[in-house]
Amino acid sequence: MSSSPAIGADGTIYFGSDDKNIYALDGQSGDKKWEYRTGDPVSATPAIGSDGTVYVGSHDYKLYAINGKSGVKLWEFKTGRWVWPSPAIGADGTVYVGSRDNKLYALSGKTGVKLWEFETGGGVYSSPAIGSDGTVYVGSNDKKLYAINGKTGVKLWEFETGGHVNSSPAIGSDGTVYVGSDDKKLYAIKTDSKGLAKSPWPMRGQNARHTGRAPAK
Repeated sequence: MSSSPAIGADGTIYFGSDDKNIYALDGQSGDKKWEYRTGDPVSATPAIGSDGTVYVGSHDYKLYAINGKSGVKLWEFKTGRWVWPSPAIGADGTVYVGSRDNKLYALSGKTGVKLWEFETGGGVYSSPAIGSDGTVYVGSNDKKLYAINGKTGVKLWEFETGGHVNSSPAIGSDGTVYVGSDDKKLYAIKTDSKGLAKSPWPMRGQNARHTGRAPAK
């Protein structure tokens, strides 16, 4: 199982499985609350919205939005390849997620309608991180880290490394973005962001400590 768990504000544990299911378990007892069947294994780690919606991708090329209480699907969005990385959620509820189809997508968290897409030169296995100014940072198999305007999808800049950038960026409180590359190096890049966005799920694991826990309401 490649999917790491995410923990809801009420303690419910959500995770995906190689058996093609997304599970919700009671955090105290381990009892199953619900399961949702996708078309292929689920390696992605879920993200949880401010209203409790669970967002998670699957190898069936789709990102799913699921009601965290009931397990009912709210919407699905089809990409061109596997959805491997974890989504990130902006302060306005926009969901950002990459796909092996070489693209980063911005979707309405409420409806799943595509707001924009940004094409890189390789598959996107990197989970995006959102800065305090709304900039979305994401790596690609084209050896680059991208900084993208979260509202418009316009590229602000790119930084090229010597290998695939499959790791997920982290953002320091001073705006430094840290990211690893398959060229065996860790990079620190100065940016205008001053830490993570104040949003429900600004990066994989929700916060810099990767607790995977939704903020208490």
